[in-house]
Amino acid sequence: MKTKHLASALGVLVAASSILAACGGKDQVEGEGAQADNSPLEVTIATPQVGEAPGKDTEVELAMEKYTNAKIDIQWIPAAAFEDKKNIMIASDEMPKAFKITYNATSLNAIQSGLFWEIGPYLQDYKNLAAVNPMHYDNIKVDGKLYGLPLYRDIGRAGIVYRKDWFDELGLKIPVTLDDWYQAAKAIAEKDPDKNGQRDSYLLFLDKSYNDPASSAAFLTRLAVSQGAPNKWGIVDGKVTPEFMTEPYMDVMKLFRRLFAEKLINQDFSVVQTADADNKWNAGLTAIRNTVASAAATSYNNVVKGVPHAVVDVVPYEGPMGRRVPAEPGNNGFFVFPKSSVKSEAELKRLLAFFDKLLEPEMSTLLTRGFEGKHFTKTEDGKAEITDLTKFNLEVKPYRDSLPSFEVGGQGLPLKLNELQAKGWDVVSSNLQHVVPNVALTLLSPTYTERGSELDTMIRDAQTKYIMGKIDEAGWEAEVANWRKAGGDKVMEELTEAYNKQNK
Repeated sequence: MKTKHLASALGVLVAASSILAACGGKDQVEGEGAQADNSPLEVTIATPQVGEAPGKDTEVELAMEKYTNAKIDIQWIPAAAFEDKKNIMIASDEMPKAFKITYNATSLNAIQSGLFWEIGPYLQDYKNLAAVNPMHYDNIKVDGKLYGLPLYRDIGRAGIVYRKDWFDELGLKIPVTLDDWYQAAKAIAEKDPDKNGQRDSYLLFLDKSYNDPASSAAFLTRLAVSQGAPNKWGIVDGKVTPEFMTEPYMDVMKLFRRLFAEKLINQDFSVVQTADADNKWNAGLTAIRNTVASAAATSYNNVVKGVPHAVVDVVPYEGPMGRRVPAEPGNNGFFVFPKSSVKSEAELKRLLAFFDKLLEPEMSTLLTRGFEGKHFTKTEDGKAEITDLTKFNLEVKPYRDSLPSFEVGGQGLPLKLNELQAKGWDVVSSNLQHVVPNVALTLLSPTYTERGSELDTMIRDAQTKYIMGKIDEAGWEAEVANWRKAGGDKVMEELTEAYNKQNK
């Protein structure tokens, strides 16, 4: 379950209009006849560094300050050092006004200790924040309350990115049932679709993250959900139950075991790095890449460098029950507002107004496209076409990735997309109607908080041993029994209690 949150979906933002001056620079101060504060709002932010950290008073930053009537001071902390720095700042109670955190034990303890403002009751007063799909907020709640603004990410991202030329040449259909997946794997491994005379092509080239317990993007979870399994945790006979204790998930494990035994998947999958799996795709040796649907065009660009004739397409996951995809968290962390640095409700409201303004058309365009004439040009049909990606990545991307925004689907200038890009984003968008939530995403289990890493490792190792034929079904059941005795039963009990309390 990993107490992490998120929920996802494309931001469904209403058409932009000017926000009341009070939402930008003025303050909604409590009390009759109070004077509005027109002075620039001091906004201090701490966030992990994305790429090369921008300097002070950059062109992007100055434009944000002018539009929002704010003075912005961003502390870019190297990602590798961020958690340690975060813990020190929390312990010393010396935090910025907006603090980007992720959901883990330290963050949770700080939230439950009352260090941050609860912001849920205020969102309705901010048009753009209130218009965001509520799943984004539901997936970062703690004890049913909202304490942060998420860095919005898409929720239904899964898609099958595949070599259409191989599928067409071999007469294969997009797999739906597990037998379809088996037949496709067998055909691609044995019929030499790359015509190099060697048995080195695979339907899937797995890496060691194939069963990552912390990620709904793990391939084993994506495939199992399409076949009817829960997304990490689901309700079975009234109890919160892990995916690996359900029949559809076990059926997928049996498929992987068969593929491994017949050498239809790479034999070293348990130690392969994700980058190595990507390299196999780039080299034209893999039929399906485990990635997000919106990356279909990038996947094409990568493979066509070495295989110019390659044809790539993207379709949604479907199974015997129809279209089902695991809902992903829908955020890349979230901003909280420490009470030690945000001294009053009035100041909190001005900060929320600042972030609300970042979702307006002008700021959305700035954060996701940059400046017209410098980073993009406007096409005849009113879309933005990035003209200098290197400059964009250096000057704009750090802000795009570190502040609330929607790359596609927000109020900014629409991005010009080629056919494959548009198809990938359409899959992401339409997936939202078919996502399967992780019912334990925002539930708390003290036992899991304390022993989750150990319990996860037990199951991951057992899954790999089962797939590789080192243990049989009886051995697998014994491993699950050990997991339950080691704390798994207690975790299920605590999560079920929390679920029933939350859904009473």
